[in-house]
Amino acid sequence: MPVSARISALDALVFGVDVQSGDVRGDAPSYALVVLDEATDDDSDASPNGGTAVERDVVSYRKLRRLIEDREPDLVATDNMYELAEDKDHLVRFLASLPDGTRLVQVTGAEQPEPLSRVAKRHGVPYGKDPMQEAEAAARLAAHNVGHEVSAFFDRTEVKVARGRSTGKGGWSEDRYTRRIHGSVKRRAREIESALDDAGLEYEMDATEKYGGYSNAVFTVEARPEDIPVSTGRSGDVRVEIERQRRDGIEFEPLAKRRDHVVVGVDPGTTTAAAIVDLDGEVHDVLSTRTADTAAVIEWIIERGRPLLVAADVTPMPETVEKIRRSFDAAGWVPDADLPVDEKQHRTRDEGYDNDHERDALAAALFAHDHHADQFERVAEKVPRGLDRGEVIARVVTGEESVEAVVDDLTEDESDPEETVEHTPRELTEEEKRIKTLERQVERLQEHVEDLRETVAEKDDRIGELEDELSQERRRERKEARERREVTRLERERDRLERELEAERERNDELEGKIERLKELWKLDHSNFADVEERKKDLVPVKPIEKFTRDAIREADESYGIAEGDVVYLRDASGAGRSTAELLVQYRPRVVLKNGGLSDVADAILFDAEIPVGPADDVAMQEVDELAVARESDVEAVIDDWKERARNRRRRRKAELVDSLIDEHRADRDLDDLIPSRSGGGRS
Repeated sequence: MPVSARISALDALVFGVDVQSGDVRGDAPSYALVVLDEATDDDSDASPNGGTAVERDVVSYRKLRRLIEDREPDLVATDNMYELAEDKDHLVRFLASLPDGTRLVQVTGAEQPEPLSRVAKRHGVPYGKDPMQEAEAAARLAAHNVGHEVSAFFDRTEVKVARGRSTGKGGWSEDRYTRRIHGSVKRRAREIESALDDAGLEYEMDATEKYGGYSNAVFTVEARPEDIPVSTGRSGDVRVEIERQRRDGIEFEPLAKRRDHVVVGVDPGTTTAAAIVDLDGEVHDVLSTRTADTAAVIEWIIERGRPLLVAADVTPMPETVEKIRRSFDAAGWVPDADLPVDEKQHRTRDEGYDNDHERDALAAALFAHDHHADQFERVAEKVPRGLDRGEVIARVVTGEESVEAVVDDLTEDESDPEETVEHTPRELTEEEKRIKTLERQVERLQEHVEDLRETVAEKDDRIGELEDELSQERRRERKEARERREVTRLERERDRLERELEAERERNDELEGKIERLKELWKLDHSNFADVEERKKDLVPVKPIEKFTRDAIREADESYGIAEGDVVYLRDASGAGRSTAELLVQYRPRVVLKNGGLSDVADAILFDAEIPVGPADDVAMQEVDELAVARESDVEAVIDDWKERARNRRRRRKAELVDSLIDEHRADRDLDDLIPSRSGGGRS
């Protein structure tokens, strides 16, 4: 297989550990320690087969812990994990104390470990009963991905951002101090959020909002601590804590995953899709991607199994699918004609997929499995117990070998050597001679075919190299195109910000002018006119009210205040009732300037309260946003005019009252004259 399924652990730093004397439950256990590292120029021993430096030492438990902390090995290997911890709780604490990236490996298995001698013999690793030899055997087994990682934690980490100090008094007022701390927590949380996004990590954030920002923020990240671009620490007002989430118990995960034989369906294109189906027809996984290249898809397949069939849903097989097939040296399958959409939908109706590309890849894998299902069953029936069914099926399907030949080859090492029987050769018949001649011809043709296959393989390798070069060049071009797009985007963003800046400057100029005008109005609205310019002493502020309603009066009062003696301007004086007029009377304005006519009720109430009312058109006003100014002389003229009209109105009222009294007196007298005449007529 051209692509390796796993990077060897030999590139890592490995500690092999075994108890030399004492016991971890005692006072002072000592350990045989073997360190496997890449070859160096020092005096360390070198492995005869790996070019790996070997260090050996006997250390105490405390020194072992210190060496692990200082050198941060990738693997700490042992044949029994309870040689490093006296019970489960101590083991969990030991695992929690390991540096980020360091894993504890039990090379003898999981819950039911085997003897170390048996495991070492099975994998061809030198073994001896001396503790140093056992430690070295454990280290070499772990370096070859033998054993199980001991884990008490999920690959999930909690990053907590919180206050680094109390929110009590701190030099400023308590509110400002608290706001500063919460603001610092929020800023640090935003920085961590950005770092997690840049690293492409999946996470959930739960923040508690408080006055001025966050009191704390908790990120649950789907990654180990060593993969998170954030560190524990405290800086000023903020502290950051990182804690890996613990499992309910101890779990074991094999260093080398078992990779069964599978059937793979591929749908190439702008969006590449792949589907994995096992030999029983069960769907294992489905992938669709727009960004991954062929090499990345191959790596994804490698992590999920060993393909014996690579299938497409169209004929002939697309070039990309053929390349994937060749990389695994697997058999290919294509339909007699392109699979119709309705047949693909029907075949995948019980399976889960997210888009049409995944459906097509899934259909190709399932139809390929259906085509070979009977062959898989026939081969499986002939495989003896104890042999890998998938290996036999793969060699039969891809190598076109017979089941018996494959079984014999796989069991050759375990069977007894065949006994040779000597006999005198007999004379061959003509038919047998003819068969021998034909067999020799077949052998020569097979050798020629093998030569041709090697030539084709060499050309395929060259094609693969050229395709890799082409892919690299395309990636470089895509990177440059992304950079150009980013530059263009940033230039557009700069232009937009410059336009916003110019608009804000214009708005700032307008607001500065408004502030100057409001300052002048404020001076006019106060009793001390000593600092007002001479030419502005004849001006008086005017308080506008949009409508003659209770809500409008209250809104104006809340905005800029209405006080006794103010000049009030009703932009629309119509429609006011008794309660509205009485509310305005309570403010005791100096004069009311109006647009439109007052209702009779409102006019009477304002008149009775002796509040002057006059038309706004008689006063020259200059409005400044919500406020206005008018000349004092115009306002006095309106008041004088109202007083004159008020005197005339009172005279008319008095005249009308006198006329009314006279009419009532006359009516009473006529009534008295009428009553006696009626009485006299009765007596006669």
